[in-house]
Order: sequence, then C-alpha cells, then structure tokens
Amino acid sequence: MAIGTRILNGVERIGNKLPDPVFLFLWLILGLIALSLVGAGLGWSAVNPVTGDTLQAQSLLSPENLERLFIGMPSTLADFPPLGIVITIIYGASVAERTGLFGTAIRGALLNAPKSILTPVVVITGMVSHHASDASYVVVIPLAAVIFAAAGRHPLAGLAAGFAAVSGGYAGNLFPGASDALILGITEPAARLIDPSYSVNIAGNWFFIVGVVVVFTPIIWFLTDRIIEPRLGAWTPSAAAPVSEAEAEEKKGLTREEKRGLLWAGLAIVGMIGLWTLVTFLPGSPFVDPEAEPAQRFNPLYKSLVAFFATTFFLAGGAYGAGAGTVKSHRDMVRMMVEGIAQLAPYIVLAFFAAHFVAMFNWSGLGPILAVNAAAGLQTLDVPAPLLLIVVLLVSCFFDLFIGSASAKWSALAPVVVPMFMLLGISPEMTTAAYRMGDSVTNIATPLMSYFPLILAFAQRWDPKFGLGSLMSTMLPYAGCFLLAGVLMIAAWVTFDLPLGPGVGVYYELPEPATALQAPADGGISGPVAPPEAAAVAGPGVASR
Repeated sequence: MAIGTRILNGVERIGNKLPDPVFLFLWLILGLIALSLVGAGLGWSAVNPVTGDTLQAQSLLSPENLERLFIGMPSTLADFPPLGIVITIIYGASVAERTGLFGTAIRGALLNAPKSILTPVVVITGMVSHHASDASYVVVIPLAAVIFAAAGRHPLAGLAAGFAAVSGGYAGNLFPGASDALILGITEPAARLIDPSYSVNIAGNWFFIVGVVVVFTPIIWFLTDRIIEPRLGAWTPSAAAPVSEAEAEEKKGLTREEKRGLLWAGLAIVGMIGLWTLVTFLPGSPFVDPEAEPAQRFNPLYKSLVAFFATTFFLAGGAYGAGAGTVKSHRDMVRMMVEGIAQLAPYIVLAFFAAHFVAMFNWSGLGPILAVNAAAGLQTLDVPAPLLLIVVLLVSCFFDLFIGSASAKWSALAPVVVPMFMLLGISPEMTTAAYRMGDSVTNIATPLMSYFPLILAFAQRWDPKFGLGSLMSTMLPYAGCFLLAGVLMIAAWVTFDLPLGPGVGVYYELPEPATALQAPADGGISGPVAPPEAAAVAGPGVASR
C-alpha cells in the first residue's frame, strides 16, 4: 500500500507541474518550429504512398509559412474541423441542458429503476448521459448515491458506479454524440495527410462505443455489488451526513409539468427521427449517394448526423421547456444558446492553439514523413496489428494521467499515429477507437482529472472521513478491469475484423497508386522510394504489407 501511495503521489506531483493545455500546445508549437528547422536543414523526406509525391520537410520560418501563419491566422482557426462541429451541436445541446431536459430525463431513469437492477441502470444511464456534457457529472453521480441510499444500499457504492460509468466509460454510448464529432473531427485532417480524399463521419465508431457499453456494464455491476460495496461495509442511514437540499429535491418524483415536458420532448425526438428517415428514402435524397460503392452509399447521411443531433436537441429542449414551463418565450432559448457558447469559451481558447499546432504540423511536412518512416520501421519488425493498437491504447492511458482533455491529446497525437497506421493497413477510425479506449479507462484513477475534486466533495457529504486516497482506492479496481477489457476489446476487434460503424471497418486499403514502404538502409529519416507496383495491402490480422 505504501508503494502504491508513493506512486500515486508521484503522479500527482508530476501532473501538477505540467502547464495548462493551452501553454502545452504553445510549447509544442515552439518545439515543432525548431524541429522543422532541423528537418529542412538535413533534407528529411519521404514519398507519399498514395499520391506518389515526394514529401520534403519545410521550415516553419520560411517566408511562405510565415505568411500562412500571420495572414491566414483567422482562417486557420475557422478551418479547424472540431470547432465548427462542437459549436453546432452545442447550440442545440445547451437548450436541452438548460431547459432541464437532460437532468429530468436522467432523474426519471434512475428514480424508476427497480432495486434488483439498480446498478446496471445507473451504469447505462451514466454512459448515455455523455450527451448531456457536464450534466452527467453533476447530476448522475450524486443522484446515484442518493438513489442507492434510498434503496438501503451504501451511497458511496452508487457514487462509485456512477463515476465509473460517466468517466471511466467515457468511450461508451448507445448513439454517437458531441464527443464522437469532436474526436473524429480531429481524425479526418490527420488522415488526409496521407489520403487527401479520406472522409470521416460521426458514426465511424458507433458499433465500437455500443460494444463498450455491452462490455463495461457487467464489469461495473460485478465490481460494485461484489467487491466495492462489501468493502465499504454496512450502510447505516442514521450515521450518514445530511443530504443536501438539492439532493433531497432530486430524490423526489417527477412533477406533472416535468412529465408533460418529457412527453413533448419525446414527441419532438420521434418527429425528427421520422423526418430524417423520410428524407433519406425519398427519391433523389441528399443523404444518399447512388453512385458510391454500397458500403459508402449512406456517407452523406452519417455526415448529416451533426445537424441531426443539433436540431433534435434544440427542438426537444424547446418542447420540454414549453411543457415543463421552463421556457416562457423564444428569447429564453436564445439566452440558453448564448450561455452554452459562453461555457464553451475555454475550449475555444484551446482550439486556437490546437488548430495552429495541427496546421503547422501539416505545413512542415513532418507528420507524414514521420508516419511513413515509422511505418517502414514497424514493417521490418512484423508486429501484429492488435499489438500495435494496444500500444496506442497504453500511450493514451499514460498521457491521460496528466492531461485530462481528450481533444488536446488527440490533436497532438493524431497527425502522426493516424497516417502511420493507415500505411500499415489500419483505418483511421480503428486507431481513433484505440485512442478513445485508452483515454477513457484512466479518467477515474487520476486526481488530475478536472472533476475529481468535485466527486470527492460529493463523497464527503456521506462520509466526511472519505479522503483522496479512499476515492482512488475505490476506483482503481474499475480502472484496472477497464484497462484489461479495453485491451481485449481492441485485440478482438482487429482479430475478427469487426465493423466499427456503418460502412467502416478495421482495415484500410491504400488507393492506387501505392508505393511500398521501405526502411531507409542507413537508418536515417529519408522516405521510401520503391515503385508503386511493389505495394501490397495488409490483410486481416497483420500489420505490415
């Protein structure tokens, strides 16, 4: 225990010394500039296996790149794919959150849960609540403790189950949402460093995130009921700390107005699903590309899901507000959208620096050069694809101990790992899934996660002596099992070539002309120059071509 405590304390000390993610990107940009000067001076190069073009490292201090940086600064930010996607969805989601739709729906699901399946209901509700953004932390987790206490069970067991589902199960959901749009929006420009025509849609990880729910739910159920709750000991309600007024209010059943609001919101959602379905199957539908291959025919529909979720959240939130009385006029909905965008301000600040880092990485040419040569080196090692993706998962886990922002980490990693794995025959969506799994499982194990102090405060309402070490020791079994399950899921997905989403598979085939990878004879960073006819695409279960 003493060794474990010292390790955790060391992680906390190191993490606390890291700069804010905004300045982390600033330092990365400065380091990238220095690396570009070295690469341009030494003539680093590679051959793009898709286009056949020779890629040369470019100095970021060249007149052309300085012009791109300073004159094109507004467009660099505006063209950052995740920014537009996130803002679009937030317009609708902010209305759904601030009218009370998300919170009431979560309360309704938990309050009506049968005692015999209370834990899995909390878990599934927690994972689905990711669509509610911050509401998932401030509603699901404390309410899970209240519901457990009302059922005569230990409230801290409910809190642990809720925390494990909301944060540890962050990669899981039943439907794509804002997090999918954000992360996959970063994946697309990274993939285009190798294949300029590559397109990623919001449903690219849909089947995988459902798989996370299916796998993680019984794990959390078993750990909560058989290990965590017995370890916490018997629950004596009389010894509990007083429930806050807000929690006592949440424990009450839904009011007539709230039920009416949920009914109206449900009708709005059904109406939107019906409308989208009708438009999809109408002759000449804009959501169907009849000239595309069968697997890609519905790509326009998948791309429209960003607009679908934004519109659905907006209409459902407005319908709920009208039914529940939380919206008095259209001005209330405009105010809610403004508040939602205001809450997004920290991300917009981060996006400015992340956008310029990604763009400058592209201008320097270092991303595809490093990817091509790293892929060539891995080819000579003949490392199996599952093992390579597990390495991505573990790297993501490690960085997550210190940097909580999923988009910040992926913005830095994607320009290298996505092209590299494409050259090894792995699709960008599969690489993204491995990253998301790693980013998810260690959230609950690090005190540097932004919501960790809040969860500790929730726990101390029930047990004032419940400290940081108590919370970490409670959550570590979940994190360990999630890591093992995540590794097995990645290995199974690749081994059996399971679909990741509609029309999206594990493997990627380089379009013609393709150039075979060849490791530099001198061990330097010069790229492959083999002829296109030498290329071969990796088959299932292998990482090299």
